[in-house]
Amino acid sequence: MNESTPEPSEFDVLTAASAIVDAFAATDTQWYFSRFAEDASFVFHPEARRLNTRAEYEREWASWLADGWSVAACASSNQLVQTFPGGAVFSHTVDTTVNTAGGRESYRERESIVFRRLGDGELIAIHEHLSMVPGPADGSSAAGPGTAESKPGAEEIAQ
Repeated sequence: MNESTPEPSEFDVLTAASAIVDAFAATDTQWYFSRFAEDASFVFHPEARRLNTRAEYEREWASWLADGWSVAACASSNQLVQTFPGGAVFSHTVDTTVNTAGGRESYRERESIVFRRLGDGELIAIHEHLSMVPGPADGSSAAGPGTAESKPGAEEIAQ
């Protein structure tokens, strides 16, 4: 291990992921986005393109809020933490219920968040990837691409 870029502990990664999740669950825009680096990238299955910066994602988020979107509930399962010198990958399955202009909708997705260790030891997210979870028999997901319930960022660490 390189001493200048030590591996974070599993606890550190879960704490960093929990900060993102808690802010998301509260629809606390400022705190949520403060947990991502300015140059973070985002790949969300319902979006037509990769969002290459936090600012691009913030604009999308603002449009969802303007349309009446908010998180009602979310729960995480099947969590995995993989550390490496200077960072980590956190992945999990997330079940989410959101409020939309059309009513409540629920779905299941898989998410990975890549963290980088800052000079002070803090972890900051540099990449988020969200994908559908295929259904058991037909390969479909609880929510298809482009549906209102497929809004990205739905993550929650089970407390």
